[in-house]
Amino acid sequence: MKYGLLTYDENKRFFNVGDNIQSLAAKQFIPQVDEFINREKLADYKGDKTKLILNGWFTHNIKNWVPSEDIDPIFVSFHMNNTAAPFMLSEKGIAYLKKHAPIGCRDQFTADTLKAKGIDAYFSGCLTLTLDTYKVDDSERTDDIYIVDPLYSYPRAGKVFYSTKHTIKNILNGTAFQLGKKQKHLKNFISKEVLESAHFVNQEPPANTYSDEEKFAMAEDLLHKYAKAKLVITSRIHCALPCLAMGTPVIFVNGFDSFVDSCRFDGILELFNRIDIDSKTGSYTANFDLPGKVTKDTMVKNLEKHHKLADSLKKIVNQKVK
Repeated sequence: MKYGLLTYDENKRFFNVGDNIQSLAAKQFIPQVDEFINREKLADYKGDKTKLILNGWFTHNIKNWVPSEDIDPIFVSFHMNNTAAPFMLSEKGIAYLKKHAPIGCRDQFTADTLKAKGIDAYFSGCLTLTLDTYKVDDSERTDDIYIVDPLYSYPRAGKVFYSTKHTIKNILNGTAFQLGKKQKHLKNFISKEVLESAHFVNQEPPANTYSDEEKFAMAEDLLHKYAKAKLVITSRIHCALPCLAMGTPVIFVNGFDSFVDSCRFDGILELFNRIDIDSKTGSYTANFDLPGKVTKDTMVKNLEKHHKLADSLKKIVNQKVK
């Protein structure tokens, strides 16, 4: 039996390191990596029978579903976005998922969507909750605060001016004139001192720049940094979930207002210390004690609700790999 690891397509401008972090979580459970298999080209794979953990977002290439018969899938932490579900849940797609059920789903939305089609499915949580292998001793913890892609769903230049078509559309609908909104809203709940001293991280680096090996190295480097951080503030679940696993204090900033985004978080948001933002007004609430703004002295203790999910994931994946 061979073992595969997911790799990912880039768009024209950038790629998401969070995808590679998800693959690093899967890599922990397999004895070796014999094949890199692109998530968007699963139907095209031809070769020796290869065991592959299918965790993460599925799929951007709806025309390339279902996976090849040469792939022996392990379905855990599987997310089927609402935009892809109508296409993926064809008669053929439903039969494939039933054949490989039960399907462990990253979020409750996916589990409910599959169950509605008669597919045996359950909420497994995200495999990145098992990244405690990157945890360090508290003596190695630094005073570094990382702010990782906060409010990244807000208008930003890279997305607003992604192409001529996008530029025209975003000028006409007014989005292009909201580029300062993110910074304005961040100032509402993060102190000036923290905004000026924190390390800002962009988990969407430029496309067509790095090899797969370099992307995985970049993902590992970020995990090592987050593992030693004093505090991480982020809107990326594939930063926040690994931080829970590694014992790094983390605040999840939730400013999402579209169902495409929010359906991904069903069952996950409850795991975090969280700041919820009204994306129109910038007003916010916190589900933890936050008198005023986040400062250098802000101390948060993770809720530790993730352990049951993480322990179950480890047991299930180890059994299925063997």
